[in-house]
Amino acid sequence: MKTYSSAGLALGLALSLTARAHAGPPLATCDQDVPARTLIAQRDGETPPARAHWLDGRRLRWPGAPADARYALYVSHAAALVAKPGAPVAGSDQRLALEADDEPLPPALAARFRFVGDGAALRLRDADEAALRALHRGQVLLVREDDAGRVLEATRLQHAGALDDLFAAAEPLAFGAFPTPAQTLFRLWAPTARAVSVCLYPDAAAPARERRALRLDPRTGAWSLALPGDRSGAYYRYLVEVYVPGVGIVRNAVTDPYSVSLSADSRRSYVADLDAPALKPAGWDGAPRPAPLTAMTDLAVYELHVRDFSRDDATVPVAHRGKYLGFTHPDSAGMRHLRALAEAGITDVHLLPVFDIATVPERGCATPAIPRAAPDGEAQQAAVTAAKARDCFNWGYDPYHFNAPEGSYATDADDGAVRVREFRAMVMALHAAGLRVGMDVVYNHTTTSGQAPTSVLDRIVPGYYHRLDADGRVERSTCCENTATEHRMMAKLMIDSAVLWAKHYRIDSFRFDLMGHQPREAMERLQRAVDAAAGRRIPLIGEGWNFGEVADGARFVQAAQLSLAGAGIATFSDRARDAIRGGGPSDRGEALVGRKGYVNGGAEGDEARRLADLVRAGLAGTLRDYRLTPADGREATLAQLDYNGQPAGYASAPGEVVNYVENHDNQTLFDINAFKLPRDTSPEDRARVQVLAFALNAFSQGVAYFHAGGELLRSKSLDRNSFDSGDWFNPLDWSGADNGFGRGLPPREGNGEDWPWMRPLLADARIRPGAREIAFARGAFLDLLRIRRSSRLFRLRTADEVQARLRFPNSGPGQNPAVMAGHLDGRGLPEAGFAEVLYLVNVAPTPQTLTLRELRGRPFVLHPVHRAPDAADLRAREARFEAASGRVHVPARTAVVFVVESR
Repeated sequence: MKTYSSAGLALGLALSLTARAHAGPPLATCDQDVPARTLIAQRDGETPPARAHWLDGRRLRWPGAPADARYALYVSHAAALVAKPGAPVAGSDQRLALEADDEPLPPALAARFRFVGDGAALRLRDADEAALRALHRGQVLLVREDDAGRVLEATRLQHAGALDDLFAAAEPLAFGAFPTPAQTLFRLWAPTARAVSVCLYPDAAAPARERRALRLDPRTGAWSLALPGDRSGAYYRYLVEVYVPGVGIVRNAVTDPYSVSLSADSRRSYVADLDAPALKPAGWDGAPRPAPLTAMTDLAVYELHVRDFSRDDATVPVAHRGKYLGFTHPDSAGMRHLRALAEAGITDVHLLPVFDIATVPERGCATPAIPRAAPDGEAQQAAVTAAKARDCFNWGYDPYHFNAPEGSYATDADDGAVRVREFRAMVMALHAAGLRVGMDVVYNHTTTSGQAPTSVLDRIVPGYYHRLDADGRVERSTCCENTATEHRMMAKLMIDSAVLWAKHYRIDSFRFDLMGHQPREAMERLQRAVDAAAGRRIPLIGEGWNFGEVADGARFVQAAQLSLAGAGIATFSDRARDAIRGGGPSDRGEALVGRKGYVNGGAEGDEARRLADLVRAGLAGTLRDYRLTPADGREATLAQLDYNGQPAGYASAPGEVVNYVENHDNQTLFDINAFKLPRDTSPEDRARVQVLAFALNAFSQGVAYFHAGGELLRSKSLDRNSFDSGDWFNPLDWSGADNGFGRGLPPREGNGEDWPWMRPLLADARIRPGAREIAFARGAFLDLLRIRRSSRLFRLRTADEVQARLRFPNSGPGQNPAVMAGHLDGRGLPEAGFAEVLYLVNVAPTPQTLTLRELRGRPFVLHPVHRAPDAADLRAREARFEAASGRVHVPARTAVVFVVESR
């Protein structure tokens, strides 16, 4: 065993690394298929779990290990360490003694590592900064040993704390490939790498023409190389030589995590200046863009999947169906529909993930033949399932490269310029239709990690970008490989990525998948960065669910429902969603059928009053301090109202909540109602129940959010999770001829246990709507949007405004829970449009009459939208308000709005 001083260690490693960087692999290595891996040094010894943590560049903690013991770090540049109990460590280049660290941690460090249990607290005192940085480019084990130097216990170390501390100077740098007329700069953050080279290709298919070594800046951990000339249009990959625990020293051929475009199937990164004219569609620089919103509560979102939008639209040219360019045909059925939504009040189209994803072949994807079979048959799902790994469909929550457009939506996936131009053409087309463009982003996980074929980050800096458990395994609570946005450079990647989309693609808003797995602090930094890049406010909304290893602030203050108050970032609310629909998203079998909601359950007894109170919570913006009188008669805040053991109200402002009754997740609203409504419910009443749910959503304070096709009674043939169910189970018919119900039993995986409940529903022809019912739902939905847009009373901006202007006259112990009534006072608010507004939603299958004594004498008339010649719901005109008595008559299953017109 060799023993070095710290200075000797730094010099030895530096000399070795420099030699490797200039020697490099042969050029042929560049041409191996991605993901290429060359094993340089095999790891022979057993690799222990990573139970210890670097807290910063010098401090370590080993949870559960005794404090009064002897510890040392062992280092091997050749990855040759073997640490067997009862024997000295073998294969070591160096042993570094450690001292007990009795000093309290700085508060920020203690907060960051709050999840690390008590144990041995250690410090490496003597090594200089260069030696500490070089240490992480080799194999390191922390060993508890006896006085004779024999191993008692060994562990690997989780190194994120050290890398964040030692290489903090990398945070301001820009990473990726940057062409200019004079030179092209390549820069990659790889602080644990021993050598990095770049392979350069003239096009997407030709062999490599050059392989050049990058040089390490040891202070930042960034490798860079400036080549003469503008390399725009070329392709590249990196060769990264790095130690991988459990594998050895490998040379990975890997794409750039900061790729702005790629060749097909993400095999090669593309060199591009996104400001270059060649990457802009005609008219891009001067294209008009919808104005920014005045307030978050003005946001009305329509969630849409790129492929769904035009895949089945016969009015779109065949070559553009299912593509970005499907949006560029203004006279198509789909674009006419979107313009109608924009004119009625939708502000933003939110696109399901459109960054590069790992689960759709970008060349040669298959379109399976679906057999003709019964509405409740199994043959359709069998055909879809057999082709799902090769077909053209996936929702896209499988990130591969965060900064590049997905290639399967481009007309030519192999030309890196095409997907950039066509994505921008899509944005231009939506902007021209009066719609802002939102983007669904997934920074909380990657599709894979480690040495897997579609792993990028972990093949460059192993063990850094992902959140690890107590043994060093990647956490998977999100469904996939959880990223660690609490780490400096993962947060930077997320923020840089969002800035790129806002600046270079004119994205107007973002929706964050599983945002509760990200720190609030990182999201607030991201908000400032995208606003600055865009020169306007960019609304952020996201899933603020509280679960997994980060739950209840276990690792950081989360960007979650209960910990985002005051941030101005909105979270989806499950409170009113579950009350309106019934049950919860995890219901199966009897619970799926039996747990009724407010609009589909009959509204009787204590349960109806409980659901009605939760609906009121949604109508009041889910505000934690909003006061009302619930069914038990006591005055209470919404925070004191119970929702499954949590406060029903949690937001501090209405713009911090997203109201919805349906989105891509779980069953569509039509399908939920198919489970819960009586089988003999007519198609007309099924359409009315759907509209009632949308009315409650449209009348709620906060952000309004709608799933594409809900207004067309969209069905996915009862599929509870259609993310990989192919085109067949994700239809979207703009003509309104077919809503998709009865396409066979949905895929067995995820649905099979519910097939006994699904079969009789799918076979029942009474459930399937016709064109008349679909047209009614569409028209009624547009009217609801017009009503929401007509008055700022439906879009109040502060908690104080909501408290002062919104009342629920039919509430408390004496309420009729079948009718939801809300009164909005517009006096003194010029943008209100009306002096007063009274909305009523009768969910009963029979007419209802209320006496609202507090509103006697008010000259209420039907809202102008209801009085318009083209109003969709003629039944609403049967509603009557009697000013003398305050009696109001509401037709069966009808939403109606009365107003006192301003004088």
